[in-house]
Order: sequence, then structure tokens, then C-alpha cells
Amino acid sequence: MLLGAVLGAAPALGETLGSETQRPLPRFVSMKAGEANVRRGPSLTHRVDWVFRHRGLPLMVTAEYGHWRRVRDRDGIGGWMHYAMLSGARTAVVVSDMTELRRQPDPQAPVVARAERDAVVRITRCSAQWCRVSAGSHRGWVGVSDLWGATTPEID
Repeated sequence: MLLGAVLGAAPALGETLGSETQRPLPRFVSMKAGEANVRRGPSLTHRVDWVFRHRGLPLMVTAEYGHWRRVRDRDGIGGWMHYAMLSGARTAVVVSDMTELRRQPDPQAPVVARAERDAVVRITRCSAQWCRVSAGSHRGWVGVSDLWGATTPEID
């Protein structure tokens, strides 16, 4: 019997698990800090290639090495970031201008707010086609296709 199956953590067919966390790769996280260095390799001796400056920015983790995570943003920019700079809180970037937040997960539901392109929203939960999001005092449902950082593995 496989150890993963005993623990209830057997990966789905074709799914890769991180060597350090045993969590799925790729997966989405967000930036915990307001500013974080993104390095060329997984250590403090590697040069800083980028500095991300947005608390809550969604990032995709594509690899793990010790306390380091290889991440990229929606534009494909990235490198290695220390895990202490990352949070499991789920966020997403709005990819369409004036995206409508709806009262229910239904294209005919009333619009409760609109979000500009590149706005960062917090994800409460997702289904196959919709995510419940919040930004400031606004809350509503947005189509998954209007967000970067929301994928079906996080479905309720």
C-alpha cells in the first residue's frame, strides 16, 4: 500500500507534489509581505532579479527547495522567494476591465460592483465556473475566466 494513500494524500493522476510541503504543484499562494525579493536561485547568495511590491499579490508556486519556493506572477515574471514571504490566503488578479461582481453565481444575477483590470481580490471560495471574491467592502461572484489565480483544484 502507498503511504500517500494511507494518509489520504495520494496525488491525482498526473499531479506533482512539492518535495518540501507535499502540496500540489503548481498551486497558488499570495504575498504576505508588502515587499519581497525574488532571487535567481534558492538562497540568499543568489542575486535579486525582481522585487515584488504588493501585499496580497497572487503567485503560482512551481517548485520547492528547502525554505524556498519558485514563484511566478501572471506575466510569467518570477524566481525564488523565501517561504516566509508567502501566505496561503487565496487572492486573484482581475484580468478583464470592469469585471462585474454579481450577487449570486449566475450570469443573470444583479451586478453589485465592478472591478478594474489588475485589481487584486481575495477569494473566499470557488466552484468550477465562479469564485466568491471580496475587495474592500465589496463582495460578489466573478467568473473564473475573469481571474488569474483561481483554478479548479481549489473547488469547494
